[in-house]
Amino acid sequence: MSDRARLPRRPLQRYPPNFEDQTTDSGGESQPLLSSDGSRTSNNSYTMPVCMFPDSETSDMEYVANYQRTRELLRKTYSNNRRPFHYHTHRRISGQIDESSSATYNRFQYYNKLRSTVTVEEPALIIPDHVIPPTFFLPYFPGTERPTGKQSSIVTIFAIWNTIMGSSLLSMPWGVSQAGLGGGLILMIFMSTICLYTTWRLLKINQLHGGEHTEVPDISRKLLGWPAEIAAKVFSLVVLLGATIVYWVLMSNFLYYSVDYFYTKYTKNVDVSNASSVLCPSANLPPVHNETASFFGFLLASQDDDYHKWWNMNSTVPLVLIPFIAPLISCRNATFFTKFNSVGMNYSLFCSRSNYLCFLTGTLSVFYLLGFIATKGAQWGINADIHTPTSPSFTPIFEQSFPALSGLLALSFFIHNIVITVMKNNRNPENNGRDLSIAYGLVTMTYILIGFVFYVTFPLAKTCIEDNILNNFPAWDVMAVTARIFLLFQLVTVFPLVAYMIRVQVFAALKLPATALEARVPILTLNTVIVCLCVLFAIFLPKIGTIARFTGSISGMVYVFTLPCLLHMVSLYQENRLTCLQVLIHTSIPLVGAINLLAQFFVL
Repeated sequence: MSDRARLPRRPLQRYPPNFEDQTTDSGGESQPLLSSDGSRTSNNSYTMPVCMFPDSETSDMEYVANYQRTRELLRKTYSNNRRPFHYHTHRRISGQIDESSSATYNRFQYYNKLRSTVTVEEPALIIPDHVIPPTFFLPYFPGTERPTGKQSSIVTIFAIWNTIMGSSLLSMPWGVSQAGLGGGLILMIFMSTICLYTTWRLLKINQLHGGEHTEVPDISRKLLGWPAEIAAKVFSLVVLLGATIVYWVLMSNFLYYSVDYFYTKYTKNVDVSNASSVLCPSANLPPVHNETASFFGFLLASQDDDYHKWWNMNSTVPLVLIPFIAPLISCRNATFFTKFNSVGMNYSLFCSRSNYLCFLTGTLSVFYLLGFIATKGAQWGINADIHTPTSPSFTPIFEQSFPALSGLLALSFFIHNIVITVMKNNRNPENNGRDLSIAYGLVTMTYILIGFVFYVTFPLAKTCIEDNILNNFPAWDVMAVTARIFLLFQLVTVFPLVAYMIRVQVFAALKLPATALEARVPILTLNTVIVCLCVLFAIFLPKIGTIARFTGSISGMVYVFTLPCLLHMVSLYQENRLTCLQVLIHTSIPLVGAINLLAQFFVL
């Protein structure tokens, strides 16, 4: 027996399949099918061991040379080739490899190569299901999947809460003073209930007749025809225009008082530390409550006349804003608005779901106002007297000017034109009714806290409460100055986004091409109209309470009171479920909206 025959035998070992690159695969076009490199007996075969023949007397294979070559091939395989994910990543696999599984993977790879020259959309040579290796599938456990790209109910609730609230927070104490202590509470609960019901009706209608990308105008066209669609789009623009006007008035106010604070502090040596921290700037206030206003008037009279001639809140300041705001709203790229708004006040519909900074800053502004009013209320104490009409702290239970509050609340609870979009991100759509109810409850509680706490603690006559409560504080009040600067920054960031929303809706209504959104002439023309409208209101009618209540009553008559009820009745009629009681209830709600609009003209 030869020396080679006396060498110790080694057991046959099966190594992992060698998945080479497609250029060395026998199935590739670069090799003939019968080549030695691509045959099943070669070292590069998929399904057979690398060392096919053991060392024996009948074999001419040199063990040492082939063993070294095997080690080199394995090292190359593990370092250079990408294996299927269902194979282990360690260097050696214990146990035998199923030849059937290996052959299945070979067929899978073969089908992939056949489709390498076709597009994904072409159905030719699609891999049959039985050819796909079973290890490519994952087990399915019912009830454990979580839809991606959705938000929880908590996030949805606070998104609605933060979206509904806006500049009307500053006018809520004034609205309560217009309705009285009892009348204000009743109106808040009543309007909140109606707005919640009509909003919920829009969500239910969208479930029955809407689609993935439908909005209220689309559903209105489908159920009521094109006039309803036009009405929905027009009155949605009314809300946005009203918001831009209110924002411009507030920006002018905040800018004026912020500059006035620094001017008074650094140019006048006047000690105002002992002055009262509350004002009554109303023109028809009783003389007994005019001591603070007289002091403030003396302070202003001592200042330079030229300063107030060129720095006037109702004439020059609205014009000063133009060179700062006009470039911002003239940007043609939509990405700029969303990124710019992410550092300012929240407008939840247009912030991405992961942009929590936008949500956080909007929430901080609300909590700052709550803390501001709570601090002032604690300093003032309770100043409410419901029994003595001649008392300086007389607090009426009911006022005949209550429609001013109802019109304001129609805008304060308004979310109807975007509620479908907001609720689409809810992870659990079956909880939409619950989440919407909780959100409206939080909004109502916030309005009650801000409105009634300020109203019952205000130390002067309740008629002195301004539609912007910050006007009841002098320019040197530190907390008021902080609030003005903070809110000014937020309004500057949110105003360009609202203007862009108007641009999109106007161009879509006019059926302009998509390129018009980035064309200079149409953008400049529309922005000129918006800015001129805002400046005119800021100069001639700088009353945010009046603007808000008329905007709310006009748009609310359509969006809040009428459209949801009509859509619901038409849907019931198509299903043969419309009853006389349903008709009676859902025709009385639009009647309330019409009365609310007409009543606004009697509270001038």
